[in-house]
Amino acid sequence: MASPTILIVDDEANIVELNRLYIENAGYTVVTARDGIEALTQFRAVRPALIVLDLMMPEVDGWEVCRRLRQAGQIPIIMLTARAEDVDRIVGLELGADDYMTKPYNPRELVARIRAVLRRAYATPENNAEKSLSMGDLVVDPARREAKVNQRLLQLRTKEFDLLYTLLKHQGLVLSREQLLELVWGFDYYGETRTVDMHIAQVRKELQGSSMQIETVWGVGYKLVAH
Repeated sequence: MASPTILIVDDEANIVELNRLYIENAGYTVVTARDGIEALTQFRAVRPALIVLDLMMPEVDGWEVCRRLRQAGQIPIIMLTARAEDVDRIVGLELGADDYMTKPYNPRELVARIRAVLRRAYATPENNAEKSLSMGDLVVDPARREAKVNQRLLQLRTKEFDLLYTLLKHQGLVLSREQLLELVWGFDYYGETRTVDMHIAQVRKELQGSSMQIETVWGVGYKLVAH
C-alpha cells in the first residue's frame, strides 16, 4: 500500500525541508508548495491525505487557501503560524482547520499531530463504532455525526463534535486539558492546551439554551453537567 501523501505549504525553505525530513522519516510521502497559489495547484494535482498549511504567505494567504479547500471537500488541515494571538487560532479553526500549531514547534510534535489527524479523519465506521448517547436535552449520535438539543441540530466542526461526545461519554467527570488532547486529538500533551480551550468556547456557544453545560473546574479541567 502506498504511503499517505502530505502537502507542506510554507514560504520558508528551511522550515519546509526540516518538516519534510521528519515527515518522510515517519513513512509518509511529501510534496511541497511555496505559496497559496502553488498549494491549490498541488492539491488538485496530488490530492494529498493531509495538508500542513502556513498562514502567512505571499500571493494567497493560508486563511484563503483553507477556505477554498473547504469548498472542495473535507481534506484534513493542520495550520501553522508564527503569530500566537488567539483570534488567529479561532479564525483558523472556524474556517475548518483540524489543528493549529504556533512556530517555533518541535517537528516530532508535528508528526504526532499528523498521525492523530489522519487516524481520526480516515477511521472506518467499523473501527470507530460508537453508540448514541443522551443526557438532559442533549443527544449525540456519532454514527450520523449529529448532536441535537431539543431537536435543534448543533453546528459543530469535526473536533468540536468529538470534544462534546468525549465529555458526554465521561458525563459528570472532570477531564483535564491534557486528557482531552489525548482522547480527542490523539496525541500526548506538548503544552498546546489552548487548542482545547478554544474548542470548548465554540461548543459552549452551540450549547446555549441547553440544560447541558460545560463547566470549568479551575486548575483541573472541564466536565459536562446538567443545570
